[in-house]
Amino acid sequence: MAVTVFIRYRIDPFKRHLFEQYSQNWLRIIPRCGGDLVGYWMPHEGTNDIGFALISFASLAAYEHYRTTLRGDLEGKANFDFAEANRFILAEERTFLRQVEA
Repeated sequence: MAVTVFIRYRIDPFKRHLFEQYSQNWLRIIPRCGGDLVGYWMPHEGTNDIGFALISFASLAAYEHYRTTLRGDLEGKANFDFAEANRFILAEERTFLRQVEA
C-alpha cells in the first residue's frame, strides 16, 4: 500500500526566504534518498506562516528505508542543521495518508 507523508510547517513569517531555500534543497535530496517528492509549497497570499510538503512512498517500509538513508546523507544532514541554526521552522506536523481508490 502506497503512503504519502503530508508535512505542515509553521514558519517564522519574517524568515520565509530561508524556508524557501530549505525547501529548494530538499528538491534534490529527497528523490536521491528514495522519496517520490510531490512538492513543497510556501505562503503566497493570505496566511503567511504555513508551508506544506508531500512525499510519497511505495509502503511504510520504503518510508523507513528512506529515513535511514536520509540520516546518512551529508547534504540532508546539512539541510537539517541549516533549519536548526536559523530557527525558521516553529513547528512541524506529519500525517501519513493513503489514496482513496474506487
